[in-house]
Amino acid sequence: MSTFVLDARTATPHFPGIGRYVANLAPAIAAQLEPDETLVILYPPASAGHFGACVGPQVRLVECAVSPFALRQQWQIPRLLRHLPPPQTSNAHPLIYHSAYYLMPYSLRVPTVLTFYDLIPLRYPAYVSPRTRVLFRFTMDMALTVATHVVAISAAARQDLTASFHVPPAKVTITPLAPDARFRPQSPAEIARVQNQYRLPDTFLLSVGINKPHKNLVALVEAFASNPQLAAHNTLVLAGPWDERYPQAKAKATHLQLGDRVRFLGPVDDADLPALYAAAMAFVFPSQYEGFGLPVLEAMACGTPVACSNASSLPEVAGDAALLFDPAQPDAIASALARLCDDAALRDDLRVRGIQRAGCFTWQAVAAQTLAVYRALGDNPATPN
Repeated sequence: MSTFVLDARTATPHFPGIGRYVANLAPAIAAQLEPDETLVILYPPASAGHFGACVGPQVRLVECAVSPFALRQQWQIPRLLRHLPPPQTSNAHPLIYHSAYYLMPYSLRVPTVLTFYDLIPLRYPAYVSPRTRVLFRFTMDMALTVATHVVAISAAARQDLTASFHVPPAKVTITPLAPDARFRPQSPAEIARVQNQYRLPDTFLLSVGINKPHKNLVALVEAFASNPQLAAHNTLVLAGPWDERYPQAKAKATHLQLGDRVRFLGPVDDADLPALYAAAMAFVFPSQYEGFGLPVLEAMACGTPVACSNASSLPEVAGDAALLFDPAQPDAIASALARLCDDAALRDDLRVRGIQRAGCFTWQAVAAQTLAVYRALGDNPATPN
């Protein structure tokens, strides 16, 4: 009997991206278990609903109120794992533990898988405190030392990891992410509902993401304003959580006197996101750095033409289904926006390519790749794969 433990304690609003990752990965793994395999999901008390679809004879949901930020996880999680059925015997495969976050128990003494996303605290040191940078490097070092194997969400992420922490490439497997199934072309009624709810114009350009500096929203606003005809006949809509520490994009829009030509929606309900993507004439993602770049695939899956940065992981995610630009050059961003607005045939082509591209990424594939790592460790627990 093989027992796989997926630590899903990050399925909380504090971890929107990582929470979505574990909430999608868990049911996809549960659906692909072999008869002699068991999946144990450690979940936070308020998030049981995320894993209701996983319930079955080979799946156990174990409530765990210990935060990844709590020191007591260092002894409580190992104790919890020691008491999980089925009991381990000399003939049984070892229990495999999978942490979705680098703040984890560091003395488990079982084969351990770690998911790695990005190096934002190190790539953008000016935007985090020295204490945060030191803690990130220290705790990431600890996690990588403990991990028997690492799954990275893109080839770019793996390259960052092996270059910055000297992790052997053979210890890292790429498991790309995928859009939720709810991201798909939307009905005209649903699109109209969301347009009315957020008071959106019939034609607009959309960008989705938090306003942190690496998302490059200031350059996007500058690029939009630099083409008077573009700004005069279109609206730029920016949606996503708003961090008050970084007001520069709003300040730039005010300084350039763009008025309601640039709209800041702030956080948008997850249920509205598919129709918001689908309502847009085009989606633009100017980020300077991404471990993966899931909004690009979400927009494509909804049938929205995409223009995105050519930095870090984004070219491998977008493939040939997006218009790529240099995020460091506002003129390049402006040119891409103008092409999308002026060329209906290009938009139609990107729309078709995008749906096809998004279909290449599924959570079933992510789960299969992840299970392959689990099983390899179960067959040879003492040797990193």
